Amino acid sequence: MSDALPPARIDLRTTFAAYPASAMHLLFCFLARLFSGRTALAGFFAALLPLAAAQGAEVGTACPPPPQQLTSESLNAGIRSAKDHGFLWRMTKDGRSSYLYGTIHAAKAEWMVPGPLTLNALQQSDTLALELDVLDPDIQRRLAASIGSQKKEPLPPALVKRIERQMKAQCADAEIFARFAPEFQVATLSVMAARRDGLDPAHAIDLVLAVLARQFGKPVASLETPEMQVQALQMPSQAETIDFVSSSLDDLESGRTRPMLNHIAKVWTDGNFAELARFESWCNCVDTATERAAMKRMLDDRNPQLAAAIDILHSSGTRVFAAVGSLHMIGPRGLPALLRQRGYRVEQSDFAR
Repeated sequence: MSDALPPARIDLRTTFAAYPASAMHLLFCFLARLFSGRTALAGFFAALLPLAAAQGAEVGTACPPPPQQLTSESLNAGIRSAKDHGFLWRMTKDGRSSYLYGTIHAAKAEWMVPGPLTLNALQQSDTLALELDVLDPDIQRRLAASIGSQKKEPLPPALVKRIERQMKAQCADAEIFARFAPEFQVATLSVMAARRDGLDPAHAIDLVLAVLARQFGKPVASLETPEMQVQALQMPSQAETIDFVSSSLDDLESGRTRPMLNHIAKVWTDGNFAELARFESWCNCVDTATERAAMKRMLDDRNPQLAAAIDILHSSGTRVFAAVGSLHMIGPRGLPALLRQRGYRVEQSDFAR
């Protein structure tokens, strides 16, 4: 198969032209994944939603440049120079091989396009499977409906003021973000902090894979439902919401957030699985009962369903390229271990550096 994509431009914004802006803003704030404990939810949909710069940003605060637009020309150029990053496993069962790929949900522009080994694995597969296929209009509508139905008690005024200050510091539109649940607000602000280091949710690996699969004529499947993800990502009580928001703001205000996000990004781009496997020892993200419960809810509780969904696709005779956030890959309850329990031979690829 040729690695050249068709000449038509891929303007993701036009994909959503028919959808209300309010719904798309809701999707951006929800479309988040586990990233690093208290800075735990990383949105990856900014390519679809221009983040409005806040009027009256903090004096001396320079807003980061807008993300690189994704076009077939930039994808073709990226394919020619791309290097493999992240974590790739070949999993074999019933005489067929599928692939498991650990992604990152905020990345630098030069990492967006998969390298030759990863791209070859995608091309050899019949179906791309993502946590959610966010280019599916039905998924978009259900996400907007699920988020819109969430009701939250007001935060203490002091916390509201701290969030507003961070919105200015991160060049976010306060009127837009104030509509969302508090944990989604601070999670989005946390990942936005790394845009000044070039780590932008608009460059999410998952999103680029969804575009590439469509360009290659491959179906895209969702391993989860929007309703399941809303339930997993929502804090179950007001006390836990306040704890999560306070801890996230502490990390943002102290300057701890950006170094943590940069370290995770380096672990991913270097393919350093040994360091990733030690995540809980260096993330400072399982220090409280709220953090430990959130980690369990967003990783351990979801992984069996993800593994089962991958197995169903593979067992139907489909060669699957399953791309899931990298933190779902570690430990005895990670996806490689769970798929081995289901009878797969799982072998990790060694990307040459």
